[in-house]
Amino acid sequence: MINKLAPNFILKDQFGKEFELYKNLDRNLLLVFYPKDDSLVCSRQLANYNRNLDLFKKNDIHVVGINIESSTSHKSFCDKLGLNFPILSDTDKKVSKAYDALTFVGVNKRKLILINSSKNVVFEKSVFNFHYPSVEEILNLVKQFIIA
Repeated sequence: MINKLAPNFILKDQFGKEFELYKNLDRNLLLVFYPKDDSLVCSRQLANYNRNLDLFKKNDIHVVGINIESSTSHKSFCDKLGLNFPILSDTDKKVSKAYDALTFVGVNKRKLILINSSKNVVFEKSVFNFHYPSVEEILNLVKQFIIA
């Protein structure tokens, strides 16, 4: 998918508001696909990214989480962790399929996809479900791939 046009989508966030990919590409956007709300590793991952939103912002990256659970589940999850970025609900799994972010059993992989303001995928990385890349790892990896 790298160097290809990112498929546009519209999904609802944790507040039930529509989020359209192409309307939010005023800067680089990091899609963070994750397996499950309220799981230990996912909670740690998203809380870590939330604590470091300023670092992402300094590097012109907007963070957006996605998984197949409902907006209601996402709202509860965000409230518990105090998340300050959109968490999108892909209940019909179309977006997850389009971005090859589903496992063979139909749940989300732990996958990162960076899309630039020209709507191109410039970086993608899948990791094991019990591990997640730190903010520092992500920034070190994507710096070489960001193309405005």
